[in-house]
Amino acid sequence: MIANALLGATVVMMALAFFVLQETRFLIPYKPLLPHYSRLIWTYTGTLFVNLFALMYLFARRFFLKDTGRKLAHVEKQIRTADTVSEDLSSRIEE
Repeated sequence: MIANALLGATVVMMALAFFVLQETRFLIPYKPLLPHYSRLIWTYTGTLFVNLFALMYLFARRFFLKDTGRKLAHVEKQIRTADTVSEDLSSRIEE
């Protein structure tokens, strides 16, 4: 789940970076001033990436792990009964 959130945040950041670079061509004459503001730009970019990662991670937990505990409890209850479909798992648990 963390890898999916990381991948999603990276893809969104790359798309956003390409869009911003395309739209700010008019700033090319000010390229010598870029090193002066590079720390501020990297700080903003890093903060945006962390926030995107957190948003995607929360989205994944909210929608992809919905009712996981209840589902696992149901599966465990089925395994612990004697007349289960998976008798092999039941015998392993009883050992």
